[in-house]
Amino acid sequence: MEAKTRVTLDRNSWVRAAIEVLADQGVDGLRVEVLAKQCGVTKGSFYWHFKDRRDLLDAVLHTWKDGRIRDIVKQTRAEPGKELPQVYHVIEVYSANRNRKGILIELAVRDWARRDPAAHRAVEEVDRKRIECGKELFLRLGLPDDEAAARSLLLYAYVFGQSLMVYDRHDENVVRLKQLIADRIAR
Repeated sequence: MEAKTRVTLDRNSWVRAAIEVLADQGVDGLRVEVLAKQCGVTKGSFYWHFKDRRDLLDAVLHTWKDGRIRDIVKQTRAEPGKELPQVYHVIEVYSANRNRKGILIELAVRDWARRDPAAHRAVEEVDRKRIECGKELFLRLGLPDDEAAARSLLLYAYVFGQSLMVYDRHDENVVRLKQLIADRIAR
């Protein structure tokens, strides 16, 4: 008789699994029983790592927030004299449709933030850091403070707005359109 392989999850594995569910089903889909079954473990494993569902939700928010902040700091870092190419890089990276799962997670967290104060605070902190890092990049290009702030806000409004739209069917040359938009934001 073949022995059944026992699955064990650490805290980070639970959080990663929860983020996958969040992307697919939203925060309401994050139920301990369902998550345990999906991971092939018992609820006891969950309670070994978390006090309760709120503890898991807080860990998901913390992981999302820290990951987004680390990413934007990394993406907006530029060597002196290479700020303009970095602005274009940021626009390309964040407006590419390559990471559909990332967009779904972002939307799920933002929807969650409409009803949950902790999620709202996490979104506020991430947005503040995004705008701050973008502004700093534009300031290093020599733009005045107000212009740098406006361009940073425009950059993120474009990035997130275009991720919600299906505009590639409305223009025959999407690549040209994206380049024109990037030029408006960057220059």
